[in-house]
Amino acid sequence: MGRIAAPYGVMGWVRVSAFTAEPENLLTYTPWYLKMAGQWQPVEVLAGKEHGKGLVVQLAGCQDRDAAAALSGTDIGVYRSQLPAPEKDEYYWSDLVGLQVFTLEGGLLGIVDHLLETGANDVLVIRGEREHLVPFVSGQVINSVDLDAGAIVVDWDPDF
Repeated sequence: MGRIAAPYGVMGWVRVSAFTAEPENLLTYTPWYLKMAGQWQPVEVLAGKEHGKGLVVQLAGCQDRDAAAALSGTDIGVYRSQLPAPEKDEYYWSDLVGLQVFTLEGGLLGIVDHLLETGANDVLVIRGEREHLVPFVSGQVINSVDLDAGAIVVDWDPDF
C-alpha cells in the first residue's frame, strides 16, 4: 500500500509514499502492517495528514527522529479484507500479478510479473519467452480478465 520514505521533523513523524490512487485513503485503514525483519507487524496510526504528494504520519511507538529514521524504507500493508471490493471490471494490481496472458488466437505471451503506472494508463509487464509491455486498456487491448481461470486475453501482436 505504501512505504515509509523518511523522518519528518523531530517528534517521530514519518513521510509516507502511498502506492494508492488517492494517498489520503491510506489513513482510513487501521491497523497498518509494517514489514520489519521479514515479518509483518501491526502498528497503530495515531495521526496523519496529506503533505505534498504523500502523507506524514505519527505511528505508535515512534517517539523521535531516530526511531522514525529506522523505519525508512519499510513497506506498509493492510489486510485485503480492509479494502473495498473492486467495482465490476476493476481490479487490484495484486489480483492481476501471476495471471497467464493469452493472445486472441490463444498464444501464451507469458505471466503478469508486475504493473507500471504511466499516467495515461496502467501497463502489464508480462514475462515469457520475452518481456511484453501491454497497456491495460479494457475493450481495446484487454479483451477479458478471468480471475477464476487465472487468465487475461489481449488483442496484442506477440512480436511487438
